[in-house]
Amino acid sequence: MNMHRVHFADMPWITAMAGARYKVFKHGGRQLRLVEFTKDFVEPDWCLRGHIGYVLEGEMEIDFNGEIVTYFEGDGLFIPPGEHHKHIAKVLTDYVRLVMVEDI
Repeated sequence: MNMHRVHFADMPWITAMAGARYKVFKHGGRQLRLVEFTKDFVEPDWCLRGHIGYVLEGEMEIDFNGEIVTYFEGDGLFIPPGEHHKHIAKVLTDYVRLVMVEDI
């Protein structure tokens, strides 16, 4: 794979948990992930990680400790890390697919 082009079609899906799978390209201290969540996805606990991403398909909502934000196809998301931004996602459509850029 050329490090200047990430061809997700050639990469295998990795199942993280029920209802969550991803394809990942890592380089240096960053990774680019194609992530797919289905309605079967249930986060086991509040997520404290930061996320930067873009919703390719589907709809989801994220609960920020009582503040619900809905994300639609074409929306970007920017969630800083930490307790103040803890969050839990819920899929609203059959599935939601995102591209995520993350520090590793």
